[in-house]
Amino acid sequence: MLLVVYIFNFLDRQILSILAAPIQADLGLSDTQMGLLGGIAFALLYSTLAVPLAWTADRTSRSWVITISLVAWSGFTALCGLAQNFWSIFLARLGVGIGEAGGVAPSYAIIGDYFPSSRRAFALSIYSLGIPLGSAAGVMLGGYIAARVDWRVAFIVVGLLGVAIAIPFKLIVKDVPRPAAPVDDRPRFLAIARVLARKPSFWLLSFGAASSSMLGYGVAFWLPSLLQRSFGLDLVQTSQFYGAVLLLGGTVGVLAGGWAGDRMGGRDRAWYGWLPALAFVAALPFYAAGISSQSVALAFVLFLVPQAFAYIWIGPVLTAVQHLVEPRARATASSLFLLINNLIGLGGGIYALGALSDVLKPTFGDEALRYSMLYALALYGLAAVLLALAGRQLRRDWVNEG
Repeated sequence: MLLVVYIFNFLDRQILSILAAPIQADLGLSDTQMGLLGGIAFALLYSTLAVPLAWTADRTSRSWVITISLVAWSGFTALCGLAQNFWSIFLARLGVGIGEAGGVAPSYAIIGDYFPSSRRAFALSIYSLGIPLGSAAGVMLGGYIAARVDWRVAFIVVGLLGVAIAIPFKLIVKDVPRPAAPVDDRPRFLAIARVLARKPSFWLLSFGAASSSMLGYGVAFWLPSLLQRSFGLDLVQTSQFYGAVLLLGGTVGVLAGGWAGDRMGGRDRAWYGWLPALAFVAALPFYAAGISSQSVALAFVLFLVPQAFAYIWIGPVLTAVQHLVEPRARATASSLFLLINNLIGLGGGIYALGALSDVLKPTFGDEALRYSMLYALALYGLAAVLLALAGRQLRRDWVNEG
């Protein structure tokens, strides 16, 4: 059920990417404005509110926080379908971000409670299948509905479906009983923050993941537009192309990262940072070749490989973050990691690629988005350096479970 809810999390989050072209045509929006809708409009409150909501989940009920959040973000997704201009859809996207703020970190904590350390990276990777599955569902379902009916109907349908699963989710998902602690002994936010602030691995993991997420979220949002502008695909063809890339490449990458993280990290904790660093370096030439390609068939094959490498970091890094604090503070620690990762990666990446595309348009015309993506590949190099440095620090900063 956590996986199903995470699928809807990313379905509602990523559906905007496949609907960008019809939304821009209908509402008259620029690439910069679409970058704001896909990035900062969602990420601003999503990133910041995740921290107090996760702290609340650590002190109360994690499953209740997820349930209420699911209803909120699904309802605001449906409201996106009623937007009449930039500001109305901007406000609706803010609402989606507010709702989704309470979904992910408490879910990480529930999984951390249910699974031992030796199996946690793979368990988190199973949950993280929601990223490629939800993104693929959003691209395929959104593209199909928009092409056959209207982009507004696509938002309304997926939003109402999310609301419908809230009741069965709450009935099925139960919090792991935690020892009752005196009020004064419950996890204190500032105390948790101070523990993390003193650990170099936390900062290296957070900014390394954020650097990779700037490129990852940017490509995820703008690739459908690139396929239509530079490869000449229509909306349905774009949804089929990108949906298949997300589904095949993303699923392999998430599972491989979790499996390898448990095996290699069990021998040396440094591999929780080193494995993602190697994956980002390996992804670079394939991304560059795919973006530069002139052939649709060749581009599909080339994008499959870096799509897999792009997701390898999830299981190992999330596991490492949870081992920087005591078990009862896991949701709060995860939310502080996500604050940095999403505010920079999600909030900045989509906007930066869209704004750079507008800047390059006088020089490159319709190919400006292609060059914007190529310039952004440097972010993977930065991510690899930071995560490689984090690996050595993890040996010292790791907290064993008692």
